[in-house]
Amino acid sequence: MTETPSTSPGPTEVLDGTIEGVIEAAREKKARDLIVLDLRDSGGFTDYFVICSGGSHRQVKAIVEGIEARLKIGGRRQVQTEGSATDWVLIDCFDFVVHVFTPEARNFYSLERLWGNALRVEV
Repeated sequence: MTETPSTSPGPTEVLDGTIEGVIEAAREKKARDLIVLDLRDSGGFTDYFVICSGGSHRQVKAIVEGIEARLKIGGRRQVQTEGSATDWVLIDCFDFVVHVFTPEARNFYSLERLWGNALRVEV
């Protein structure tokens, strides 16, 4: 049985401006199925996951570049980016982690199911 995550308050009530900027940057690059998981009460190693999909490797790369540019403009540097030009790119910003997937990789790794006890933040 798959657990459906509960929904927490909207981003303006919970998320800081940096995460909102990441969401906006992803949307500008036409990211699909964008969600935010609140992991603060889930025993996670970070506070939030921002998860989205791009339709191809090229779009995944464009989404990642847009997010990195937004982080840089905001004066925030990511700790590390892993997996450039692959099916799954991870941007570690310490208190939140951004995951950008191709649809196939997102379905395979199924982070939403893996972190089923996390609250889903409406975006």
